[in-house]
Amino acid sequence: MKLIIQIPCYNEARSLPQTLREIPHQLAGIDQVEILVVDDGSQDGSAAVAREAGADHVICLPNHTGLAAAFTTGLDACLHLGADIILNTDADNQYDPQEIPALLQPVLEGRAEMVIGDRQVATLAEFSPLKRLLQSLGSRVVSLAAGFPIPDAASGFRVLNREAALRTVVLNDYTYTLETLIQAGARQAAVVHVPVHTRPSGRPSRLIHSECDYLVHSSATVVRAYTHYRPLQAFFAAGSMLLLVGTLLALRYLVFFFLGQGTGHVQSVILAAVLFIVGFQTWLIGLVADMIGFNRKILEEILYNVRKMETEPRQDKQDKNDI
Repeated sequence: MKLIIQIPCYNEARSLPQTLREIPHQLAGIDQVEILVVDDGSQDGSAAVAREAGADHVICLPNHTGLAAAFTTGLDACLHLGADIILNTDADNQYDPQEIPALLQPVLEGRAEMVIGDRQVATLAEFSPLKRLLQSLGSRVVSLAAGFPIPDAASGFRVLNREAALRTVVLNDYTYTLETLIQAGARQAAVVHVPVHTRPSGRPSRLIHSECDYLVHSSATVVRAYTHYRPLQAFFAAGSMLLLVGTLLALRYLVFFFLGQGTGHVQSVILAAVLFIVGFQTWLIGLVADMIGFNRKILEEILYNVRKMETEPRQDKQDKNDI
């Protein structure tokens, strides 16, 4: 059983040595542990520091592409390196490596395809009250979109087995955390959440520049992912709201009409008719999007098989070298 711990980083030369030093190399149920660092266009020599600090593999991206791209690059590399399990953690040493065995356990026992480290954000003292509120509300919204309870949607401390990694597709360029959970819910993957302790970060977040910025980007990510993986539900709900408002306006006009005052409320009839038309069109868009969704599932299955064929030969070769 081969575990690869992947660490996306951007200008983390100061924190990488301690992060790598604390990662355990002997874990119960794991035969081989390797560390992969994905340097997302750092300008402070993070890649060289990672090599000196003992990283087994270092990937250097030519430009700063963002967390989502660094995560998916690392995921593909781990698959090609023959990983049976992939653990993702941050380079700033925020996540305690002593929690790794607890995260691995559900996957090793076959109970989960994906395990998320629950930071228990509502109790984190280093988060401002507003940030704790936004993180909690955001997790509830993602839970509704994914279809299963998610206590900490933004946590990057997570484990994927090989099957889950092969099926993970990240289209968003902001963050992978929210989209991958909605995607896991859409395919009814087994996801387990494990409470973990965290350490105060020694620097401001590279992803969250402000609460408003995070709210805007996260909301767009959730809406896009939800309409992508559950188009019929999304467009049916929007169309139903329009039809409901149109029905209320039509009833309002009828009330005035039977009271003999219908002449002055023709605008309600016109607006109701417009809302009815748009509502039905939205329903039709949902049906078309749902049919397109079947094509997306076929393409995802093709991508899964292509990934599997591309990585399995290297896996076999790696196994022979290990023997």
